[in-house]
Amino acid sequence: MIGQGLSDEVIRAHLAAGRWQRVHHSVFATFTGPLPRAAQLRAALLYAGDPAVLSHRTAAEEWGLLPPNDTQPVHVTVPYGCSATSISCVRLHRSRAFATIATEADPPRTRRAQTVIDVAAAADDPAMATESVIALAAGKVPVRQLMSALTQRRPWRHHAAIQLGVGLLADGVLSMLEYRYLTDVEQRHHLPTAARQHPVVVDGHTLWEDCCYDATGVPLIVRLDGRLAHAAPEIAFRDRRRDNAAELAARPRLAFGWHDVDQDPCGVAAEVAAVLRREGWTGTLQPCPRCPPCGE
Repeated sequence: MIGQGLSDEVIRAHLAAGRWQRVHHSVFATFTGPLPRAAQLRAALLYAGDPAVLSHRTAAEEWGLLPPNDTQPVHVTVPYGCSATSISCVRLHRSRAFATIATEADPPRTRRAQTVIDVAAAADDPAMATESVIALAAGKVPVRQLMSALTQRRPWRHHAAIQLGVGLLADGVLSMLEYRYLTDVEQRHHLPTAARQHPVVVDGHTLWEDCCYDATGVPLIVRLDGRLAHAAPEIAFRDRRRDNAAELAARPRLAFGWHDVDQDPCGVAAEVAAVLRREGWTGTLQPCPRCPPCGE
């Protein structure tokens, strides 16, 4: 404010009269009452100094990758050498690669891919880091951008787990439902690993099946259908046509939703194994620690 022609005395007078309010050290709001989110973010950037960008969870919220949560501190990244320190409502991060991770936006923030990696690196453990990459980036951030970000700036934590998440996205895992099916159904029960996003032509259009077991010698299709993604009338019509095409091609198929995979992955694995064996698969379903004992 002093740089705008206002003296310390004028600022103190506005504060004392209750016309302004102090937000952070040397940062004031020229109005009273609660600060809107936009003002909170701008105040955090002003506190950190120039240059500074929103980052981590806050940047993810601004990109629409996470829902806004005003109970969390505002995360801000600054270059090394910045003198500002974290306070209760502003979490400061420093980066030697500041020039490569920031992008022009309003308010300024880290790039989408870098934001995903930063959030994943802050996860409590490697498994959560992998899940974070998939939950945030699937269908929203191109894999090539994530790979480029990993090359430019190595994550400070969970590097292998983050690479695993990016690799799974590259292999066709496009949602948390698909990730949980891979880990909790296929891997945990030693089922064959399906090909992801297998192309099929229906009515002259190329569509994609979530999981295809053709490599096992069984043309089984497994569809992992999130209710919201398949509720629109045009999607429901497409799914019916795709289902009819599979029937005409004599392809067995199973469909599971989030509740199935989350609540009963062992039951899902048993159904998949049953169809695979019926169609000629000679492998063995391996029970996991969550599977009920035989006879139950």
